[in-house]
Amino acid sequence: MELLNNSLVYHVAIILYACSVSLYFIDYFQSNQRVNRIAFWLLSIVWILHTVFIVMRAVETETSPVLTLVSGVYFYVWVLIGLSLVINRLLRVDFLVFFTNVLAFIVSAFSIFTPLGKAPPVLANRLLSELVYVHVGMAIACYAAFTVSFIFSVMYLLQYRLLKQKKWNARLRRLGNLSRLDQMSHMLNLFSVPFFLLAISLGCLWGYLKLENFHLYDPKVVGSFIVLVIYTAGIYLRASDRLQGKNIASWNVGAFLVMLINIFLFTSLSSFHFWHS
Repeated sequence: MELLNNSLVYHVAIILYACSVSLYFIDYFQSNQRVNRIAFWLLSIVWILHTVFIVMRAVETETSPVLTLVSGVYFYVWVLIGLSLVINRLLRVDFLVFFTNVLAFIVSAFSIFTPLGKAPPVLANRLLSELVYVHVGMAIACYAAFTVSFIFSVMYLLQYRLLKQKKWNARLRRLGNLSRLDQMSHMLNLFSVPFFLLAISLGCLWGYLKLENFHLYDPKVVGSFIVLVIYTAGIYLRASDRLQGKNIASWNVGAFLVMLINIFLFTSLSSFHFWHS
């Protein structure tokens, strides 16, 4: 039961942490105070869960949280999260908070699986085995968000075409206004890109530690990074005003098609992904 509680606390913290980082990413581009507050409170919950995990682990291993390398690194992550919360409240340096927590997330995900320090083998094996489900769940959530973003872009292009043709009908009104469609598509991409990066990172970590035939040049891994780069480029091009309106909507449609190729073609070519079997 204690191992189950440790595992549950850890996985809930990972998922909430990824959500918080993604929301801070949205806030940086959108300056959205409501999103910032949600990200702050999610990060606060993550800090509490980290506290619980550190205490439970210290009790289980009967060691100080700073006397082994793994525990010390995890304690370091806990301090980083706490500092980022203080910085966010007092100094309002949001992008510093974003980068700090991306780094802390990667370190926290990696440190629990290193063979250094006194870590319970049963707990480590359980966490490592279950990490793939966290990775897959996060990836599917990103695919769903990218899909809805794609639909908003298609609706934008349809609305744009109707306006160009001056077809003032009920369909035009039901599609919604262009700025709203563009904004919703952009918001979903802003949330999904860092979330997808974290999902890929966890998947690579799991593959590296668990599989004998894992390679970064595996078609699915390469394809996932290509999808990430294309969506990231779209966000950059929109933010720099190089692509706007119809052009960025078309880019988003193209990015979605690349994502489909990655899911259905590159997965079938992968040496270790099992969705196609």
